[in-house]
Amino acid sequence: MSMLLFLAALAQAAPATAPAAPTPSIDGLPIGAIPRQDLPERGCAAFLWTASGTRALVAMAQADPARLRLSIAGTIVDLERSGQVGAGGFGFAETNDYGSGSTAAKLTLKIEPRETLSGGALVPEGILQIDRAGQDSLVVPVAGMIGCAA
Repeated sequence: MSMLLFLAALAQAAPATAPAAPTPSIDGLPIGAIPRQDLPERGCAAFLWTASGTRALVAMAQADPARLRLSIAGTIVDLERSGQVGAGGFGFAETNDYGSGSTAAKLTLKIEPRETLSGGALVPEGILQIDRAGQDSLVVPVAGMIGCAA
């Protein structure tokens, strides 16, 4: 899919605000799909789908402001970025750490710019790790695209 078609689909998506209704879990895991997200007005965002099992939009990471949106236990949460390690691109590092309260997440991305894409890149593989106090850690393989505001 071309980047322009992808960005056009995002532009028609629901607002990036958190919905009031809980989101269903994915394959019995304590995470759920997030609703469609808008491309941010500035900077870049990584739109990430589960890479195994049921395919669902599971996370959106923004470069500016630096945060990660997830659905955990039926609630949409935004976690602020707390650290980055390694080369990446488009406002992201290879490893990106996020957290808020008793929830921490680590997002490891392989970012591949392509000549056929303008204003973004592919994320052919990645790992989303979620750690919550008193809960088992969750590791989910992800893949997706990065889109950037013009």
